[in-house]
Amino acid sequence: MPIMDLRQLEYFIRVAELGSFTRASAALGVAQPALSRQVRLLEVELRQNLLQRNGRGAVPTEAGQLLLEHGRGILHQVAVAREELGVARGALAGRVSIGLPPSLARLITVPLTRAFRDRLPHARLTLTEGFTLVMHEGLRLGNLDMAVLYNPERSPDLEPTALHQEELALISPRDATPPVAGLTLREVAALPLILPSRPNAFRLLLEKETTRLGRPLNIAMEVDGLIGILSLVREGFGHAVLPAYTLASFDHAGALAVSRIRAPCPTSQLMLVRSARRPETETQKAARALLQDVVRQAVTPYA
Repeated sequence: MPIMDLRQLEYFIRVAELGSFTRASAALGVAQPALSRQVRLLEVELRQNLLQRNGRGAVPTEAGQLLLEHGRGILHQVAVAREELGVARGALAGRVSIGLPPSLARLITVPLTRAFRDRLPHARLTLTEGFTLVMHEGLRLGNLDMAVLYNPERSPDLEPTALHQEELALISPRDATPPVAGLTLREVAALPLILPSRPNAFRLLLEKETTRLGRPLNIAMEVDGLIGILSLVREGFGHAVLPAYTLASFDHAGALAVSRIRAPCPTSQLMLVRSARRPETETQKAARALLQDVVRQAVTPYA
């Protein structure tokens, strides 16, 4: 009975993810002929073509896609076992992968990395910045151990922990005329707004609240990038509706004004989410507690 080689499985997964033997060879630090040979041996053992090779690279076949999903889980379980053995020796070690939304990443990346190195010196931190759909996929596939999400939908596959409840604020050019401070949500909806495209969590929340008021949003532009949105607001192209702390790392924050929205104020739930289908290592538990502390300390002053 053939026994699958974990090294071959790792090589296959990297080629499938990167879509190229050349890129996988560079990422793994393995000569390309050796990499190709090991992947081919895996295909021979499984009696399946796992990759469709072409002039542009390599993509998984149907069988390869199936092995890719299972293989990620297998390697994750191996990593969990190694980490638990490390804990038995008295050290919290291993890799912890965390997903962060762009609106929060710029604020906490540095303090989170510093705290991680201080409190988990033997562990390795991987940070991924992305929107909600990317985070959900990363949690499902095992690429992420945990992620910070806004208003995540309830799912038996996810285990959420509340981090913070925050009010969205109106962000405008500081010299806006007429003044826009202290507006109701109905009045805000009538302003020219620069918003991310759907299904961004803030966009969906705004649409939900303004639909209740019977007042559609006046969307001047759709921009899927925090810095792009704030830069356009600074130049007077419109207004944004975001958490106040998004200005913390913006180089030109002094040119923008933050105003509270009244009657009602859209409120977003910031949640820390992990997969409910994978065991949590002691290292991941410690990282989760650390992340909770860092996020709360970072966003509370802007509440």
